[in-house]
Amino acid sequence: MIWPRSSTGTADSKYVGEASDTCNLVIFGEAGAGKSSLVNLIARTEAAPTSCDSVGCTAGTNLYEHVIRTQNMALKVNLFDTAGLDEGSEGTVPDGEARRILKELLRKLMERDGIHLLMYCIHGTKGIKALCRNYELCHSEVKGKVPIVLVVTGLEDKLPEMEEWWKNNERLLSNFKMTFAGHACITALTINEDATDRLRLRYDQSYHAVCNLIQNCRVRNKPKNVVVFGETGAGKSSLVNLMAGGEVATTSPDMKRCTLQWKDYTIGFDGKSYKVFDTVGLEEPQLGIKGYLKSIENAYKLIKKLDAEGGIDLLVFCIRAGRPSPTVQSNYRLFYEFLCEKKVPIVLAITHCEAEERMEEWWVRNQCGLERLQVQVIGHACITTVIKSDSHQHLYEESRVTIRSLVKKYITEKQEPAWTGGDNLLVSLMRKLKELLARNSHVKRKDIVSRLTKRCGMSREVAKQLANMIKYDVPATE
Repeated sequence: MIWPRSSTGTADSKYVGEASDTCNLVIFGEAGAGKSSLVNLIARTEAAPTSCDSVGCTAGTNLYEHVIRTQNMALKVNLFDTAGLDEGSEGTVPDGEARRILKELLRKLMERDGIHLLMYCIHGTKGIKALCRNYELCHSEVKGKVPIVLVVTGLEDKLPEMEEWWKNNERLLSNFKMTFAGHACITALTINEDATDRLRLRYDQSYHAVCNLIQNCRVRNKPKNVVVFGETGAGKSSLVNLMAGGEVATTSPDMKRCTLQWKDYTIGFDGKSYKVFDTVGLEEPQLGIKGYLKSIENAYKLIKKLDAEGGIDLLVFCIRAGRPSPTVQSNYRLFYEFLCEKKVPIVLAITHCEAEERMEEWWVRNQCGLERLQVQVIGHACITTVIKSDSHQHLYEESRVTIRSLVKKYITEKQEPAWTGGDNLLVSLMRKLKELLARNSHVKRKDIVSRLTKRCGMSREVAKQLANMIKYDVPATE
């Protein structure tokens, strides 16, 4: 199914890339209720054609894309303006046809991208009993999985306030078994130069009421989990800031550690929300015993946190431009092969490519070297995460577009559910850590068990098994 598409609100176009979430909003109601006027109110434009009587003016389903800003965030809203219901055979769309189109729209959206909010638009002069049929149509289709809100139009002259309509009719709505997740009593009249101050004030109140209704009542998309890993100094934290479009992660100007354990940042771009985990490098043999046990603790907590939040959707392997080394291979194996059992999509982000004549040239020269190290990824981005001079500004902005496109592409294309781990995978991780830190052979088993049980909340049985795996290479028990 294809809907006519219109992008509204050019003044908000600068926010499109920063939108942290998307809301699919279906507006339905009888002909002449003011659905198209409601679209124009939300978009603050006259993009949707309207009529001045009770005859509908929308012949099918029209899609309008807009970005609204509420509560200091940008939200991309896909507004589905549907044909008016309850028109006779002589109307723009006969009632039977309008209902068929609406049902098909709801079913298609539920199967594909989902519906985040249903908005029932009614006119303030309409009797309550007559509204039940249209309410039941949508309620039966979504089966309680999508919230329905009520927007009452035509209240520009209501006294003392527009909200008076709700006070007078709330009980009647309940008596007819119509329940709503929220409501807004508004005016959607077009404001012209002759409009009174009161009408202008009510129009502005209506805009904010509807925007808050959308934000507070919609079904929220769950952020995708992205794990960024790599050795110290590769630029992992700077990469997070590049994706976020601002300074959210602490960075270091040299090769020193600035991420002592994993940290997570919720960022949004292109209408999607991502939870990005910035991890500490685990490959350095100079970690020492304390660092070693701390790494065990942090790795276990990260796995459990991701388990609780739906698993891992994408691994971003961050390396510094230069000749690929065995350290790159060990990091790759640690996270991708051992920790994630090769079940998570993995992409490569190569930082500090600003010295290249064309940043992509690094990949052309080094792709074969990565293949010899058996580092295989489904996508890559040659980027810069720093601005060394004004001449690098365009490279930095280009890099932001590149890395965002990479993340979005391979999370969108992934068909399987996010990968979730378990204790057996932690055992594999611990074995790898033992290999990396073999020189610390005097680590005591009781110290490991104590740390795992007291600080990580592990069961004593699991802690003993892991300690045996680390200390003595005893196979895991079934």
